[in-house]
Amino acid sequence: MIRSTERIAAADVLRGFALLGILLVNMRYFSSPALYDDGVKGSDFDRVFVAVVDVLFEASAYPLFAFLFGFGAVMMFHRLQSRGERPIPILLRRFFLLLGIGIAHAFGLWFGDILIPYALVGFIMLFFFAAPPRWWRTAAVAVFFLFHGLMALLLTLNVLTGEMETAGGHETAAVRHYRNGTFRDVFWQRWNDWMYINGDGGLLLTVLTVLPFCLLGGYAADQRWLEADRHSPAKLRRLMRWALCFGLALKTIPYWAAANDLTMYIQDSFGGAALAVFYAAAAVFICGKPSWQRAWRWWQDVGKMSLTHYLAQSLVCTSLFYGYGLGWYGRTSAWQEMLIAFALYATQVWISRFWFARFHYGPVEWMWRWGTYGTRPPFRRRPGQ
Repeated sequence: MIRSTERIAAADVLRGFALLGILLVNMRYFSSPALYDDGVKGSDFDRVFVAVVDVLFEASAYPLFAFLFGFGAVMMFHRLQSRGERPIPILLRRFFLLLGIGIAHAFGLWFGDILIPYALVGFIMLFFFAAPPRWWRTAAVAVFFLFHGLMALLLTLNVLTGEMETAGGHETAAVRHYRNGTFRDVFWQRWNDWMYINGDGGLLLTVLTVLPFCLLGGYAADQRWLEADRHSPAKLRRLMRWALCFGLALKTIPYWAAANDLTMYIQDSFGGAALAVFYAAAAVFICGKPSWQRAWRWWQDVGKMSLTHYLAQSLVCTSLFYGYGLGWYGRTSAWQEMLIAFALYATQVWISRFWFARFHYGPVEWMWRWGTYGTRPPFRRRPGQ
């Protein structure tokens, strides 16, 4: 049973770090038709940047957010129970609000939204709250290995038969609409891109990809995995060492073996998960070092308003790259995109410290909390608070 009612530092630090990883991965999709043509254009320097992001963050950042989504839902469930409230109706409102935010984000800002799948997984998680914690763990492991094992088998057959899916020239339309199109052109291109990812069962596949991490996060909340005093530094170092070595070995498979659909799927689905374990263990490890607090507090503040920052990243980047903004779409190189990403993230870090010196919640988090509980939460801090 969860006993702590305070925010857990490692969870917020991990959110802050994952937010950087998500931005670095998403930057290519903000700035170019990489959804349809993932070839890296430019110099060897650009290819190195793309490879580093691919190995370190691709398919390793979203499992962290999914894990933390499940973690936060279970923490909230127990806190509501401890106050004598009915958790399920409140969580149901919370997930419906998240679904609405995701729909607005997907069709109003950027097609690569992940909030819609999280909300749908949230509805599935409601059926698990009455179950023993071991059910969460068992379901997480079963869904992960059954789903990815089946997908790997299908991709093996696909590679053996030589069947490959092609984008059919969609990248040309994306460049034309995003770079020079009107708001209407951009909207319909965004719609087509979302359908390309989520149509024909794609949304279901995304939900099944996210679900095991959310369930594992719920189990971790019940077992207090992210509380720094629960683990010895030696145990965390061993876990970090093994997860890092195993994760990097899998994440680099397409670089030292044949690069095809199967090896890239193993790279992302299994290597990404292993590297996510390393990042989670590292967050717990550093939060167990009080002398490092001045450093990890920066990550923590960003993580406390991660939803606001996630939406802000889409707003800023689409304004930079789309035609109704600066129109940089398809005109920047990989190293320039990385500079933009780091500059944007550094700005968000600074804003977070400034913000929490004056306010209790991020603006979107505050509105989400208000809608969830039905009562207006405090927003501005009082002097000396």
